[in-house]
This record gives sequence, structure tokens and C-alpha cells, in this order.
Amino acid sequence: MKTYFKGTKVLRNKGSKVGNRSRTKSIFFALFSIFFTLISSAQQQDSTKVNQLDDVLVSAVRVTTKTPVTFSNMDKKEIKYRNLGQDIPVLMNYLPSVVTTTDAGGGIGYTGIRVRGSDATRVNVTINGIPYNDAESQGTFWVNMPDFASSVESLQLQRGVGTSTNGSGAFGASLNMLTDSYATKATGEISSSFGSFNSNKNTVKFSTGLMNDHFELAGRLSTIKSDGYVDRASSDLKSYFLQGTYVGKTTLIKALVFGGTQKTYQSWNGIDAETLNENRRYNSAGEYTDEFGNTRYYDNETDNYNQDHYQLHWSESISDKWSTNFALHYTKGKGYFENYKPDALMAEYNLAPAGDVSETDLIRQKWLDNDFYGTTFSAKYKDEKLDMILGGGWNKYEGDHYGKVIWARNASTSELGDHYYDDFSTKTDGNIFAKANYQFTEKLSFYGDLQYRRVRYQANSAETGLVDDTFNFFNPKAGLNYAFNEKNTLYFSYARANREPNRTDYEGGNVKPEKLNDLELGWRFNSEKFQLNSNVYFMGYKDQLILTGRLDDVGNPIRSNTDKSYRLGLEVDATIALSEKFTLRPNFTLSSNKNVDLAVDGEYYGTTKIAYSPEVIAGNVIVYKPIERLYISLLQKYVGEQYMNNIELPSAKLADYFVNDLNVSYEIRPNAIFKSITITGMVNNILDKKYVSNGAMWDIYPYYYPQAGINFLAGLTLKF
Repeated sequence: MKTYFKGTKVLRNKGSKVGNRSRTKSIFFALFSIFFTLISSAQQQDSTKVNQLDDVLVSAVRVTTKTPVTFSNMDKKEIKYRNLGQDIPVLMNYLPSVVTTTDAGGGIGYTGIRVRGSDATRVNVTINGIPYNDAESQGTFWVNMPDFASSVESLQLQRGVGTSTNGSGAFGASLNMLTDSYATKATGEISSSFGSFNSNKNTVKFSTGLMNDHFELAGRLSTIKSDGYVDRASSDLKSYFLQGTYVGKTTLIKALVFGGTQKTYQSWNGIDAETLNENRRYNSAGEYTDEFGNTRYYDNETDNYNQDHYQLHWSESISDKWSTNFALHYTKGKGYFENYKPDALMAEYNLAPAGDVSETDLIRQKWLDNDFYGTTFSAKYKDEKLDMILGGGWNKYEGDHYGKVIWARNASTSELGDHYYDDFSTKTDGNIFAKANYQFTEKLSFYGDLQYRRVRYQANSAETGLVDDTFNFFNPKAGLNYAFNEKNTLYFSYARANREPNRTDYEGGNVKPEKLNDLELGWRFNSEKFQLNSNVYFMGYKDQLILTGRLDDVGNPIRSNTDKSYRLGLEVDATIALSEKFTLRPNFTLSSNKNVDLAVDGEYYGTTKIAYSPEVIAGNVIVYKPIERLYISLLQKYVGEQYMNNIELPSAKLADYFVNDLNVSYEIRPNAIFKSITITGMVNNILDKKYVSNGAMWDIYPYYYPQAGINFLAGLTLKF
């Protein structure tokens, strides 16, 4: 869920703050106007020498096999076979060291991802190099961008610290996504899918192609709906994507507007062990007992949020060796979640009773109204031996948090629209970096990466207190890449990372920044029929903010600093072409994830396993292609047992699970009307495994998030 925070009313001079925000955004949008004017007046030139979008938009944050960084790629072709409405984390489920979960149990709605045991707050996400993580919670809320996979050209997941990037520092992984490239010819696409739990997705896409060899306009509209596997865990999601592209001989300019709106019935409470055995689809959200003793459910116990993104990218090829990229971005988010609260203390909601009562049933809304804007920039130099990038970014977050009571059973003297808490926070995040690959010899290259990052966070609420903290981080990285021959490459790297606490950490009093030293040793083998990537990693932490397994009253994970901890692991993934028809893509991770000399609330526990960090994670994709354009894939995922807290309580253990999915895709290319007709089917959990992928602890009592048994999705895509 999002970071809607409660607190008490805070008296402050809102006029000056609002005025400052208004002036800042006016200046920001003025810059947008200037750049759009430049687009319209740009000289038309031949487009044949324009760099590919991968180079001009994400080269500052992506790596290649010449860089000593551990990573995996997914392209549009691989995504489309399973793009039937499920969120991006679910589509990434079969990558090495990845564990995914979903609150509603069916892959639609709120979904989460962990990499090497690190949760989503440690996975740095960028879209075309622009930060996406929520500035305060540091999490990523994919539900705010439904069907975004339909607009992704490719994505790269870097495991470990990775390369310097924009936004919050990576502590487990970096995920950078590149949106759709431009099309040279006009295209159209209509796709629909349906499946279990009344799930359905409808998408329309178009592109004008390059008009006058220079301008393209493309867009997408999508709707996704699902009742969810869990009771009442419904989702009603809508999204859009619109981009304009100008292509010149040395210039590429892209303007993007995309966003979404979502309404999801809350399903983040989980269920206890007894309910898991008796009714695994039960959902307690919205449950209350009326005045006659009847159990009822509030029909609008929902999360509601709108988010709109604006991006402008200008890439210029100055010479054969120099190129630059400059971007502006702005994100507007606003929404609330709504709860029915029985027997609430009126004083907690600033309600002055009209009579002799102190409690009331009421309906509350917790609101978040935020603005996030800034710039990223880079300059790239490349010759025969040196590949160097200088870059950085500056971003600012401004967020209002407030709560409203929209109904109460007992009368009070309050007015409609009154806030029972009202606080404000800002976060400014700036960084500069320089990174280079230098080819010493034909076989040996050196990678260096230096980043300075400055963060200032200010907040005022009853939970955080008055916060005004500034962090200065220096994050060096270095490595060697040695190519024994055309097939074999060995790499070694060291990376340092620092990361600030998030808002929930301040509420819990855990305000020490985290520190990480990441060592990676890898071997890559590449031949025509066999590709292998293997690496050993050691991630040593100081003051790591580990998940405790507990949640606060609005579902945010509670973390605490542990003095020393580490993650040591082996990752292996391969692609094996057995024949022209059969391909195997196995991967596995073996790891040890430990807290060293752990102490909790003054009690010493020694060396223990880090919560939510399975020691074994394995995946496999078996692809069978019996005829041209027919693909049959068996997708397999094994996740070993894991603890939901750090003191290894037997009751806190999540059992291991092994899940199999079947994916079929067949493309028809008719001679008329349509260029392509694609029929796609997905049977998830074909063995009907009853499993749990996530949970939480209420004191010593476990609560679970069950995932769906066997279920299906089927789709049809028409391209013309």
C-alpha cells in the first residue's frame, strides 16, 4: 500500500509553502514549454544515423557484458507471451533470485518483489532513467501503472548494488525500464484477455509511424478488472500512455505522458493459521458487527489513487565520440484509502461529541497529495578504448498527508471536510556520478564508477516528530572484466552503497542510514547453443534496516537496524538450445543470509537468519516450438522455506513451494486486414499447489497471504 500517514493536527503557515510550491512548478513547466518550442522549431534532418533508444535514454543506468555487474534482461518479445493483465513483478518471477507475491492472490492488484531477499524498498526502479520509487516509503506501487508492461520495450534487472543510477540508492537490485521505441510505419493493435476470478484486460495501441521521416505519435489505453482470488480483493484499473517523438540526424526528442487510476478493495490484512486451513480465501478487511450482532462488510473498504507522469527527453549526438541526454520529469499523485472503524474514540479523530458519548462508529479517509519533479542529465564519450559517462540528477518530493472523517454514527460538532491530522513532508535528492570502462588490452578492461549523493528529508507529524535530516553519501564502485576468448569472460567488482531511512523507519525510531559493501565474482560463457552466467556475491551490511515481519496500523512493513549482517550466495542461470524446437532456461540461487550477534529489545539471539530470505530459489523455463510461430512453455519456480522474523520462531516459518505454469502462444499472419493475430493462453499453478508466498507477524502469531490455486488467462491480440 502507499504511504498514507496518520498524525495529529499540525498548525503551520500553509500559505508560504503553497506559494513556494506554485512558483517552483511554474518555473518547472516553463522549462517544459521552452523545450516543446525547441521541438517545433527543430531543423528536419535524415534519421538514419540516430542512436537506438537504448543508447540515448538508458545508457547512463544500463550495463552490458563488458561491465562487471550481474544482470538479466527481458525484451518485448518475451514479455508479450505472458502479458495478459498480471503486473510486472509477476512477469519477472522467473528471473534469478526473484521472489514475487500478490495481496489478492492472482497477480492483479497490489504485487511485490524481492531480489536476493531484499524487499521492494531496496530495488531502485527507473523509467527511461527517471526515478519511480516513492520518495518517502521508497517502495514501488505497480498497481498505479496498470498494464505498463504493454508499453515496455525492454527491462534490465541488475542484482546487487549495480551501477550508479538516479533516485534512491539500490540495496538489493536496480530495475530500469525502457518504454516503447518509435515505429517507422503506422500500426494499430487491439488486445483482450479474460480468465479466472472474472479477470479481464482490454488494450488499444496505435502509432502514426514517422511522419515526414521525423515525427511519430503513439499511445495506449487500457482497462483491467478482477475480483481477485481472495474474497472481495477486487481491482478496477485504468491507464494510458502517450508519446511524441522527433527524430533528426543528430537529435532525438521524446515527450511522454502516462499514468493510471486504481480502485482496489483492501486485502492486506492476511489470515491466521486456522483460517488458512479452513477458508484460505477469507478477507477480514471491512468486517464489522452491526447493532443487531450481525457480521457485515463495508462495501467501500478501498484504496483509491491517481498518478500521472510527464517526461521530456532530449538526446543529442554532438560528434562520433560525444553524445548527451537531458530530461525533465513531473509526477502528480493523489488518492486515499477508506476504512470503516467501529467503536472509535472520538478524541482520536478530533471529534467533539454533541452529547454524552466518547466512542462512535465512523468512516475515515487517509489522503496523500504529492508532487515529484526534477531533472536527469548525462554526457557520454566513447572511443576505441574508453567508454565514459558523466551524469546526475536533482529531484524534489512534496507531500501532504491528511485524514478526514466522512461519516460518524454519533453526532459531533465537527464540520464536513475537517482534517483530524494534517502534516507535510519534503525530500530533495541530488546526485552526480562519473563512470568509465577502459580497455587496457584486448582481453582486460577496467570499470570505475564514483557517485556523490545528497539527500535532505523534512517532515512534521506526531509519529515522526519534526524531522530535518541531511545525508551525504559517497558510493564508489570498481571492477575488472577479463575475456579469455570469445566464449569465456571472468569479472570481479566491488561496490559501496549507502541508503537513508524511510518515513516508517523514522516513526519507529530507526534513523541510522544503511551501509553496504558488495563483492561480485562472475563467469560468463557464450556459445551458439549454450549461454551460462554464474556469479558468487557477498553483501556485507552495517546497520541494515531488516524487515521485522511486523506491520504498522496501515500495513507498512516495520524495519529495524541490525548492527552487522550479510548475504552470501551463488547464482547460476543458463540458456540451452537442445534443438531447433527445444530450449531450456534454468536458474538457481543458493545463499546464506545472516544477522550477526542480533539483539532485539535488549535480548541477545546470536547469529540468525534474515527475515524473508530463502536460502534456495530456483526457476526454469522449458520452451517447445513444434512449428513456426507456435510456442509452448512450461515455467517452474521453487522458493525455499523462509522466516517472517529474525529470531527464527518456529511459528514464523513460511513453507517452501514449487509452482508450475503453462504458457501457449500462437501467431497467425493472414494476407489481408490484419498483419498478425496472436492467441495466447496461460494456466497458472497447473498442479493446484496450495501455497503461501508472503506473510507477517502480529507479535508471535503468523498471518499469511495465500496465493491462487490453478487458474487461467486467455487472450487475443489483433495487429494491423
